[in-house]
Amino acid sequence: AVDRGDARVVRQQLQAFFPDAAFLPNQGSLEQAWPGGVRAQENKRIVIGTWGGDYARLLAKNIEAPLLVTKGFELVQDQASDAPRRAKLIAEKRLPRGTSDVQALSAVNVAEMVAQGTLEKIDYSQIPNAKNLLPVLKSEYSIPHIYSGLVILYNPKMIAKAPTSFGDLFDPANMGKVGVIDIQYIYTMLAASLAAGGTVSNFEPGKPKLMALKAGGVKVYPTNEALAQALKTEEIGMCIMWKARAVQWQNAGIPVQAVAPKEGVLLFVSEFAIPRNAQNKAGAYAYLNAALDPAPQAAFAVDFGYNATVSNAVVAADLDARIGFTEEERKRLMNPDNDYITKNDSALKEWWDKSFKG
Repeated sequence: AVDRGDARVVRQQLQAFFPDAAFLPNQGSLEQAWPGGVRAQENKRIVIGTWGGDYARLLAKNIEAPLLVTKGFELVQDQASDAPRRAKLIAEKRLPRGTSDVQALSAVNVAEMVAQGTLEKIDYSQIPNAKNLLPVLKSEYSIPHIYSGLVILYNPKMIAKAPTSFGDLFDPANMGKVGVIDIQYIYTMLAASLAAGGTVSNFEPGKPKLMALKAGGVKVYPTNEALAQALKTEEIGMCIMWKARAVQWQNAGIPVQAVAPKEGVLLFVSEFAIPRNAQNKAGAYAYLNAALDPAPQAAFAVDFGYNATVSNAVVAADLDARIGFTEEERKRLMNPDNDYITKNDSALKEWWDKSFKG
């Protein structure tokens, strides 16, 4: 707030923490400390909470630089994995103004943050491009940015028998060749559950399989990029990943093939939400509208391999065939049980950290 010269926000946040404090300056003195005071209608600074890596880079390239910076907006990316950003949203909930205007979250994350009361209900009248949203992806508290599905990736040189099922990740023949990503603990546990005959609403059956995978020498990587490097150097030969990433990595020369698992193809939707106490809601809506513009939607399909969420994005037929799913595979598309995950996330993360990773 001090960096923005927003004296009113400084006052509000001090008063939130120290409601009875007598040492706060009288009205006007804070405003005089920073020339210009506060003019909310002129606020051009937008803070976006986002994952780092390729996603953050492509937000800047495809959305921020061409559609927002050119209109005078100042874009600030607060890069971190979703867990600390969710914790920060909850911690700031009691403040009149938080520290972010937009948050990039998965559909699962959004459900949790809605339950925590941290997100603003979307006013679609402020998002002209939302008229082109695919109806199945529209929701009350977020807008869908891009989507893909969870598939099995494997290197045919290292994995003799092409996988068809999540269960092949746990085949003794593949032990020591499997990698998982720490930040994808929910989806890894869900895949294990489905492989064990469980459901999207009960992860317990998958825990023994994960412990067997641990005993067999599974490798845990902190980020998508680290796992990609491991595939490239053939440190591992199999993993689960969004089909979009498979396309990116194939384009980069990494020798992997993608298989839609017979248990079902779990949907991943990357979404944008607005914190209830965002400092610049007008800027946040400008960001959401820009994200749904057909040009960056098509660019993300090319650069990132994810499917567009608007009907007017023009994606080449050959690319659409690579990043999308066949008619038979679409019959197996399935959503995680976001309510189950929201209720059990803390316990699941604790088990992952202490039992699986520990």
